[in-house]
Amino acid sequence: MSNHKIVKCNKLAEKIHEYWVHAPLVANKHRAGQFVIIRSHEHGERIPLTVVGTDKERGLVRLIVQEAGKSTTEMAELKAGDHFQDVVGPLGMPTHMDKWGTLIAIAGGVGAAPLRPIIQAAKEAGNEVCAIIGARTKELMILEDEFRDVCDEVRVCTDDGSYGTKGLVTDMLQAWVDEGKHFDQAIIVGPVMMMKFTSLLTKKLEIPALASLNPIMVDGTGMCGACRVTVHGETKFACVDGPEFDAHGVDFDELNLRNQAYRKQEKVALAEWEHHCNIGLKTKGAVEHAE
Repeated sequence: MSNHKIVKCNKLAEKIHEYWVHAPLVANKHRAGQFVIIRSHEHGERIPLTVVGTDKERGLVRLIVQEAGKSTTEMAELKAGDHFQDVVGPLGMPTHMDKWGTLIAIAGGVGAAPLRPIIQAAKEAGNEVCAIIGARTKELMILEDEFRDVCDEVRVCTDDGSYGTKGLVTDMLQAWVDEGKHFDQAIIVGPVMMMKFTSLLTKKLEIPALASLNPIMVDGTGMCGACRVTVHGETKFACVDGPEFDAHGVDFDELNLRNQAYRKQEKVALAEWEHHCNIGLKTKGAVEHAE
C-alpha cells in the first residue's frame, strides 16, 4: 500500500475538496508555485495539482481539488485514512519572488488555491499584497479568510452578485486602478478565458503580469509534450518551464483549444463511471434488503 495517507479531508465548497496528505519528501522541498502529480489508485489518471500548503514537521502537503471529470469526481469519494497511490514532486519552477512593491493577486474560482502559497511568499518577501477573488456565486468562494489573514487588502466579486461586488475580476481591477491605486506586479490564476481578459487589461494598464497556466499534462517532467504552450511565439512546456509565464505573451486561445481536445472523452468516462457507481449502489441496496 502507498504511504501517501490522507490525514485530513474537508469539503470547502460545492465540488471543491481539500486534502492533507502524507508526503514528507515533497513537503520538505516544496516552494511556492510548484505542483505535484498524483494518482488516487493504481489504475488512476495522473493529475497535476498545485501544492497549496505544507506542514513540514508532520510531512504533510495540502491539496485542493475541484471535481471536473471522472478522475477528480472519483477522488472526491476518498476520506481520511485512505491513501493516494502516488504523490510525485515537487515539480515545476517555483514562483520567481521579488520585492516588487505592491502585488495584485487575481484569482478566478478555484484559482485562489494556487495563489495561496504565492501571496504568503510575496508578503514574506516584503511586498504589499492586495488581492481580488472572483467566483461565479457565493457558494463557490474559497479561502477568503486565509487571503484576508495574509493580504493588506482583499476585494471579492461574484458573477451573480450573491456576495461581494457583482461583476468580473476585470471590473474590480479597473475600478481599483481608477481609484488611484498603483500596482507594480500582477499574478493571475483561474480559468483560461478569465486569465486571457485579465491579462489584456493588465497590459492596457501597464502592469507586468504572470499567469499560472493549467494545460493538459501527463508526465510532468517535460518528456511527453502534452503541456506545451506558446509564449511570445515560442513553444514552452508548462511542467518544466512553468507553470508561470509572462501573461502578456501567452497564446490563451491556443491553450483553450488544447484544453478542450479530450472534452468528449472526459464526458464519456465520467458518465460510464457514474453509471457503474449507480449499479453498484442498487446492487448493494438489494443485497442489504434481502438480508
